[in-house]
Amino acid sequence: MKTVVKYKNVDIVRQDIRVLKHIDLSVEAGEFLYITGKVGSGKSSLLKTMYAEVPVASGHAEVLGYDLTSIKTRQIPFLRRGIGIVFQDFRLLNDRNIYHNLEFVLKATGWKDKAEIEDRIEDRLRQVGMLNKSYKMPYELSGGEQQRIVIARAMLNDPDLLLADEPTGNLDPSTARQIMERLHEICASGTTVIVTTHNETITASMPARTLHCDNRMISDSGTDRVPQQ
Repeated sequence: MKTVVKYKNVDIVRQDIRVLKHIDLSVEAGEFLYITGKVGSGKSSLLKTMYAEVPVASGHAEVLGYDLTSIKTRQIPFLRRGIGIVFQDFRLLNDRNIYHNLEFVLKATGWKDKAEIEDRIEDRLRQVGMLNKSYKMPYELSGGEQQRIVIARAMLNDPDLLLADEPTGNLDPSTARQIMERLHEICASGTTVIVTTHNETITASMPARTLHCDNRMISDSGTDRVPQQ
C-alpha cells in the first residue's frame, strides 16, 4: 500500500507559537481520515502544511513523495496539482459563473483543448449533481450548492489526495450529511481523503479512522480504520 502522507516528529509553528508538536502521522492511499478538535486546535494548520502553505518547523514530513522540509518554491505547484482542496469558505470567484470558475482552474493547470475542458467540467458537475447550475453565479447558490461546486473544482484534475477543511461547518445537518456522503464516495473510488471537522454527529454516523487535536498534540481517538466499500 502506498503511503500518501508521512509525518515523523513534526512541529508546526505559526507566528512564533507552536501550534502542534511531535506529530506522527501516516495515511495510506485510498484511506479516509477525520481530524477532529476544537476551533484553534491546529487542524487547519496541519492541513495547510500538506500543501505547503504553512512550513514544517521541524521533523520529517512527506506528502505525495515530496519532502516538505526541503521542498523548493518551484516544486510547490507540482505538489498542489496532486491535491484537491475543499475550503470551508468556498473561495469561488464571484465575478464569473460556475462554468468559468472551473474553466479557470483547468486553464491555470495547463488544459488547452476547449472540448476536453468542457467534457471535464460537465463530468465533475454531473458527479456532484450540479450540472444544471453551471450558468449560475456563485452568489445565486445556497451554501450546500456552493460546497458541491467546490468539491467538483477540487476533483477536476483527479487528485491523489483530497483535503477538506471543515466542509460542513456552514451547512445545515441534512446538507452536511449529503456533502460527507459525497466525500466518502470519492474515497471509495480510490482518492485519499482527509477531513477536519468538529461535527461529532458526522463522525459517529459515518465512521472512519479518526485523530484528535488537543493541547498541541494529535492522538488516536480510538476509532478503528474502517475499510471503504
